[in-house]
Formats: sequence, structure tokens, C-alpha cells
Amino acid sequence: MATPFLSSEEYDERAHELYNEGQYDAALDVLREGLNLYPEAVELHIGAGFARLAREEYAWARQSFDLALVLDALHEEALAGLGETLLKFGQRDEALRTFRQILELGYDDDLDLILQVGRALFREEMMDEAREFFEVAARENKDLPEASACLGYVHHRLGNDEAAMTHLRRALQLDDEHSEARIYLANILYDRGDYEPAMHQLDQTTPEEHWDELGIWRFIELKKSIYKLKDGDGELRPWEARLGELSGDPDDIDEMLADIEQRVLEQEEARDKGQLELFGALLSDLVERRQYDATEHSIQMSDGSEYIGSWERIVREMRDASRHMAGRSLQEYMANEARRGYSLTGVKIPTSDAESFIRGSANAGLLRIVH
Repeated sequence: MATPFLSSEEYDERAHELYNEGQYDAALDVLREGLNLYPEAVELHIGAGFARLAREEYAWARQSFDLALVLDALHEEALAGLGETLLKFGQRDEALRTFRQILELGYDDDLDLILQVGRALFREEMMDEAREFFEVAARENKDLPEASACLGYVHHRLGNDEAAMTHLRRALQLDDEHSEARIYLANILYDRGDYEPAMHQLDQTTPEEHWDELGIWRFIELKKSIYKLKDGDGELRPWEARLGELSGDPDDIDEMLADIEQRVLEQEEARDKGQLELFGALLSDLVERRQYDATEHSIQMSDGSEYIGSWERIVREMRDASRHMAGRSLQEYMANEARRGYSLTGVKIPTSDAESFIRGSANAGLLRIVH
């Protein structure tokens, strides 16, 4: 029998790298290869479970986590993965019992895991239960900025803004570069009519730290009202440029003309056709291609902007609207957004295809699927 090239630990490490890059299909391929050689490697079964979760293959994910728990009934990561899977099946009570088993087993000092569980509950709108786990993390390490920030988010969702602001300020005391907590605090202050304190917080952020239009729009408006700045002022230009990057939605006609222009360049053999004839032929072809995909969907972003079309067209338009990713492949765009989404929400967004990416983004609370 040939000696395996990689150990089970090396397979697990390689799969983790791919997973963190948003390459869930490739990660699963590595894990399958590893499991063929090491069928009793608990970590590989757990990795396969999380890869399946990211691909929204919930039944297969549950099977992977169940197999891991057969091999190690007390494995905390397998319990966490099983709990997340049960939430996807709507089995909230069983999921919560599974999560609480992690605490009963004494893993309350595994802060990354406890925050992971809290975020999973938060995404399912189980705010009281999410708060319970965030409080465990904060109690275990009073100097953990992410735990304080998460408590701020959940208290805000529970309608307790005073507590939310206390926790968010605590997070910023522990880490003054926690831009997400600072922007969240600024928005709460703005909503309460405390415009100058909101301005003070937003003034300590950079345009690149904002991933939705709301905070930037409020910053610009406050600068204009408090400091009497005008449109195009040098101080506002970087913010206006970032706002354009986040909100830029190419006009359908402009997009169609750009598509036609690209195809003209690629079809040099058609140069002998009359310009109008070529334009008409390409336009007809393009319209037919767009009409061919009769299944239309609709999504709404957190800033209120909407995209309509096939899953692929929606992702393409999202990419084109994000000017810093325009011209990159859809796979590169989805991987980049999945990494950004994970850093903001702790939710792993699949990138295997456009539909999974959009549904994963909706699950992370970054957008809403209307139809």
C-alpha cells in the first residue's frame, strides 16, 4: 500500500486555507480525498460539515457532523456545527440544547467558538439566546472587544440603546480601531438625533471602512450641515467617491452598449458589415440572450437598492456596481465579498455559484431576497 502523501492534519490545514478563501468546492474535494485515507479523522468530518453548510447542503452537513460525533461524542466544534445545521432545519429547541451542551462540557473559555454560536443565533433572530452566549464570552474575557461589540449589536436589536451604546463604547475603549463598532455607534447616535456625537464618531473612520451607503451618506450630510461644506469640497471628495463605489448602479442601456462594444471588438471578422447592420445584429442577439433567462429574481440591498434578473445577472451587476472589483471575474468578486461578509458578520458565505452566494449573503443579513 502506498504511503499517503499528506497526513490527516495536513489535509485539514489545506482545506481550511481553501475554505477561508471562499473556495468551498475545492475545500470539500480536499476533505473527501483525506477521508478516503483517514475515515476516522474527526476534524475532516467536521470540516466537511462546515463546507456543506457553506454550500447550503444541510442534510449532508448534518450527516458529517453526526459522523464526527459518533467518533467523538463530546467534540465542541462538531456540536457547534450540528447546532447551526439544526437551526437551518428550523429545529430551534434542539439546536439550543446542542449549543448549551458546549457550555455544560466546559468549553465556555473557547471564545471564538462561543462567539460563533452567538452569531448563529443572532442571524436566526434569536436575540435573547444570542445575548446569553455573548455574555458568556464577555464574562470569560472582560477585555475582548468583539464580545463587547456583539453585546452592543444584540442590545440594539432588543431595543435597549443605552446598553447598546455602553457596550459599543467599551469595545472602542478596548480597540479604538474597531471600525464596525464605531460606525454602529454613530448610527445609533444619529437615529437618536445626537448629530454632533455621531459626527465625532464618523470623523474617526475612513471611507474604506464603510461597506454600506448609510454611514457615508450621513457623514457627508453632517459635514455639510455642521461645517457648511459644499458638494465637491476637497474634504468630501474621498467620501463621495466611496459612496459612488457602493451605490453605483450601471444604467441598463449603458451596460447593454458596453456589452455590444466589447463584442464588436471581439468579432473582427464582422468588420465588413455595415455599422448599423452589425449594431442591430448584436443588439438583437443580446436582447434574445437576456430574454432567454426567463427566471427572474429580485434582491434588495441594505441601502435600499434593488437588482432584478437571473442569479448570475444579479451578481454580475453587483460586481459592476462595486467599481474596485469591476473587470474581475465573478468568482473573484464572490470570494472577495464572502471574505468581507465573514469579517463583518462571522457568517461563511458560499461562492460555488451565484444562487448559493446570494442566498448565503441573505443568510448573513447583507441583503434580502424579495423574489
